Amino acid sequence: MPTWSCVKQCGACCHLDPAERPGLEEYLLPEELALYLSMVGEGGWCINFDHTTRECRIYAHRPRFCRVEAEVFQDMYGVEPADLNDFAIDCCWEHIEALYGDCSLEMLRFEREIWRE
Repeated sequence: MPTWSCVKQCGACCHLDPAERPGLEEYLLPEELALYLSMVGEGGWCINFDHTTRECRIYAHRPRFCRVEAEVFQDMYGVEPADLNDFAIDCCWEHIEALYGDCSLEMLRFEREIWRE
């Protein structure tokens, strides 16, 4: 069974283009929505995403909506903690495929990571 894990230097979740994330106002509080929109930069990428290192510049202090944690996902999306693993895997697959493609290095790295034992 696959186990979700964040793959360093992927950045798919850092592509914040609101046009590709419908319903933001349904799961973000008004102040979170304002923060989210203020973080959208050129090409829909988060202004805190370093394209050279492909890492978040504020990772330790990133907002709640950037965290893959059971409590956050239950509160924001109604995802039960027992379902977080499958939900996170599906989200990553969707974002990575849409942004980089289903045969991309990012997708291959993600699939290798989640199938690790």
